[in-house]
Amino acid sequence: MRPREVAPAGKWTGSPVSGVAAPLPLILPDPRRRFAATATRLASLAPQNPAEPWLRFMEQLAWGQHEAAVSCVTHGAPDPARLAEAVEQRLAPLEACASALDPSWQDCLTRVLDYLRHRALTAETQAIVADLSRQHPGAWDELAEAFVNDNVQVHQLGATVYVTAALQVHFTTLASRLTADALRLLPQRGLCPVCGSTPVAGIVTASGRTPGSRYLHCSLCSSAWNHVRAVCINCGQAGKLSLQAIEGQPGPVKAETCGHCGTYSKVLYEREDTRLDPVADDLATLGLDMLAGEAGWSRHAPNPLLLVG
Repeated sequence: MRPREVAPAGKWTGSPVSGVAAPLPLILPDPRRRFAATATRLASLAPQNPAEPWLRFMEQLAWGQHEAAVSCVTHGAPDPARLAEAVEQRLAPLEACASALDPSWQDCLTRVLDYLRHRALTAETQAIVADLSRQHPGAWDELAEAFVNDNVQVHQLGATVYVTAALQVHFTTLASRLTADALRLLPQRGLCPVCGSTPVAGIVTASGRTPGSRYLHCSLCSSAWNHVRAVCINCGQAGKLSLQAIEGQPGPVKAETCGHCGTYSKVLYEREDTRLDPVADDLATLGLDMLAGEAGWSRHAPNPLLLVG
């Protein structure tokens, strides 16, 4: 205050300065919104897309998942002692392995199939749904085990997409019942800290607590976790990363390629479209995957729903 200046009479109303806010390390999913959001986004992306009929089918599949998510009774979450032990050992508490599958996942599959049975599907798809509906639970478990162990055979591809959809509902529901503060990121930062699966895509935020942060979105349990930008999510290296897009088709989805390991992953930018959905926008940009493949890049981790080809 300058000499002879009178001090103001008002109170100081500011807040203490505590530095830049850190991004939340982990965001758990809301199963009652997760699949509806994907279905709604697919409905908006399908028109004028070269793969519109297929995207319309994926929209119906997502609505079937939503129906299962709001009506299924899901069991299988680890007890508190096992959860604490897994976190202490830096393991994913819902590790996606066959031994961890609870039989209640089959109720999710039943509801997905029931929903689709009453929708307009192609003759081939109707046949797959009908055949899978007739199979016994043991056959369903075999398909689930093949998926989580990455051992799906060619003749199983048609049925496995529905099994995958049901498992996504099952694990998303289980993940939603955990407490984010009780979990820790894994040493392998490119893997989901909740179930150990790979991400389907990353989203760079445009709002919220820390705009500009990248969150990877799990392909199985729908959890999202923070991952530093400008670092490859596959090999952890920096310096040889590049963002690629389809020439003449600007959009919110880019392919982040890594010259160290030769892989790429999808990055979605909210500043270009706040309606982004990691699953829907990934499915709607298969052209980007085709161009990346033709250029010699291998995808870090494919969307599991693309098993249907």
